[in-house]
Amino acid sequence: MNESEQLDDLAKAIYTVNRHAKTAPDPKHLYYIKKATINELLKKNLAKKVGLHFSKHPKYSNQHSTLLVQVANYYFHVPPTKDDFKELQHLGELDESYRNPQTKMSLSEAKKIIYSYLNWKVNKSSQKTKRVSKRSSPYYTPSSLGKMNWAKKTHRH
Repeated sequence: MNESEQLDDLAKAIYTVNRHAKTAPDPKHLYYIKKATINELLKKNLAKKVGLHFSKHPKYSNQHSTLLVQVANYYFHVPPTKDDFKELQHLGELDESYRNPQTKMSLSEAKKIIYSYLNWKVNKSSQKTKRVSKRSSPYYTPSSLGKMNWAKKTHRH
């Protein structure tokens, strides 16, 4: 596999991880590996900083900016550094013309590609998916029906 094919696969993997992170109940790890991969690609000059965008989702009603990064034919937003504000052009509102190609890749495959690129060793026990119990609600109260010793009625004569 040549370098441009490898970079394209990596971009697809980041895209897949990012797409899953947007709907995940706990997306921290997915966003972390996305950011770590992009930072590594930027260090090796395999990704390009395009400019800054205002975020579509302002934090606490405060407008903030995100860094638009190009990896192969894909575009991603990551948190900017202070230097990015000094060195890069601000592109204003999010431009919808930066659309990523649709990609079909499983999350497990995407993680495998990213972990391999980052040279991470994956702990097998932590890799197993945690089954979320249906009883995870803080409002769940187990039923006591059938568990209590009810006093038997005595018939009066």
